[in-house]
Amino acid sequence: MRTSIATVCLSGSLTEKLHACAAAGFDGVEIMDTDLTMAYESPEEIRALCDRLGLRIEMFQPFRDFEGVAPALLEDNLRRARAKFEVMEKLGTELVLVCSNAATATVDDDAEIAAQLGQLADLAAEYGIRVAYEALAWGRHVNDYRHAWRLVRMADRPNLGACLDSFHILARGHDPAQIEEFDGEKIFFLQLADAPLLSMDVLSWSRHHRLFPGEGGFPLTDFLGHVLRAGYAGPLSLEVFNDTYRQTEVRSTAAHARRSLAWLADQTSAANGWQHDRLPSSQEPGAVDFTEISAADLTALDETLHQLGFTFRGTHQTKPVRLWTWGQARIILNEQTRAETPRLSGIGLQVQDGEASLRRGLALGAERAFRRTYTGEHDLRALKAPDGTHVYLNDLPAENSWIPEFHGGQQDPRQEGRVDHINLSYRWHDFEEAVLFFHSVLGLRADVGENVAGPEGLVRSQVMRTADKTLRLPLNLAPPTASMPPRHIAVHCQDIIGIAQRARDNGLTFLQVPGNYYRDLQARTGLDPTLLGQLQRLDLLYDADETGEFIHFYTPTFGDLFLEVVERIDGYDGYGAPNAPIRLAAQRRPR
Repeated sequence: MRTSIATVCLSGSLTEKLHACAAAGFDGVEIMDTDLTMAYESPEEIRALCDRLGLRIEMFQPFRDFEGVAPALLEDNLRRARAKFEVMEKLGTELVLVCSNAATATVDDDAEIAAQLGQLADLAAEYGIRVAYEALAWGRHVNDYRHAWRLVRMADRPNLGACLDSFHILARGHDPAQIEEFDGEKIFFLQLADAPLLSMDVLSWSRHHRLFPGEGGFPLTDFLGHVLRAGYAGPLSLEVFNDTYRQTEVRSTAAHARRSLAWLADQTSAANGWQHDRLPSSQEPGAVDFTEISAADLTALDETLHQLGFTFRGTHQTKPVRLWTWGQARIILNEQTRAETPRLSGIGLQVQDGEASLRRGLALGAERAFRRTYTGEHDLRALKAPDGTHVYLNDLPAENSWIPEFHGGQQDPRQEGRVDHINLSYRWHDFEEAVLFFHSVLGLRADVGENVAGPEGLVRSQVMRTADKTLRLPLNLAPPTASMPPRHIAVHCQDIIGIAQRARDNGLTFLQVPGNYYRDLQARTGLDPTLLGQLQRLDLLYDADETGEFIHFYTPTFGDLFLEVVERIDGYDGYGAPNAPIRLAAQRRPR
């Protein structure tokens, strides 16, 4: 698999972009004309830099608004083209992208358009250049890839072919299956982009909201399968216009982009039974092994876990690390750091084959995480998520692997407790990369996202989960100017009212819920007054859907995290989303 990326995907100067692309492992680049125009380096210097970096300049793009014009304008367009071809000679690239005309002063005449494309191809041939014609989704007369293909065939020039762009095809809802009827040798180039499924004008959607493969809702695996079965043999190239990616750190974004192509190639090969471009198989986690909280002093969390009813299982035999459990819910308190603010530093997952999961993550460009391990201790394999959180991969039962390293505690009498979900918050520049990491490395699938109103703006929530929902990771995107919402660990229990009462009797103060919430709750649901009174007295929150009910409460916030205790009654499958604004406002109040 040859890989390429358009420089428009990345932030920085052209030379910074090229260095980042090479570091990420791309084989080539599409150079955007604007990036070259803004560069202080000459085309010859850019060519020499690409040679030194081992990057092939796959294509120069775009050349716009050429075809379907009056004769006088055609002459001027050919003049513009000649100037671009001279630049391309200096760059050392032989393929130019020509987008279908989006201007209004054009004619809807296929014969005329094909004749003019033929003239452009003849001019390009004088420079040894090939022309890849692309149907823009908002093209004035040509906005369907099949129409563009007919025009290429009508023009009938050996150096004129098609450029297929997944966004322009899938955003308009066109069926890509007919690509398989094309001559693969005449598909000169392929551009790939994912996108969220939005209802908006296609130009704004394209210019601001494209995503890397695996982050949106487009069926890119099917799309790429059609292109490859047609016989396309060129590079897989990314063309992603996205406001976030053009502001984030360029090397991180380039690595993120390269991971998306590796994932897409692997998924496409798997779907078609091909053996090339395969990664080690993905394994959905079978359960949450543990969660880890780190800070220099976690005494306050020890007290809270005791008040909630967790069992202290002991201190690690060689490290200042403590273990608390509630059935299968295991929380590790790690004081091997000087950081004063508690944070969720690690998530342990049970997988079928930890080594294979690790190899898959490394093949996708994830960084391996290491922890200090002494002779005789269980070696937990780990990867770093994009935000630095360690993701541990254990293929042995916890009781037989790492739990025996803790001494001085008690046995846990509970069997019903488990981690219900782990809520992770991200800044605007890390969110999409986190979605791709959990999707590509761990094989998690994405539920439909939703927006939650908070006191500092809308919080976008995207749940990543296993098929059986034993692992649920709601990912929250904070508004750009807002405080980062704290992360939290939610523990599932039975008899939450009794548990809350015992925790209150033990001295635990819950997150305070305003009285207005309960008045509104009674009006919306008509709850039994006795139950409503219990909920209000204990600061419990309530939600229900067509299948069941949900009762939950929150502890105070410790640094960047807090704990949640939940009970799912019958078939309730949500996360109490209507209560999220109440929680966010209550957590903001002490600050």
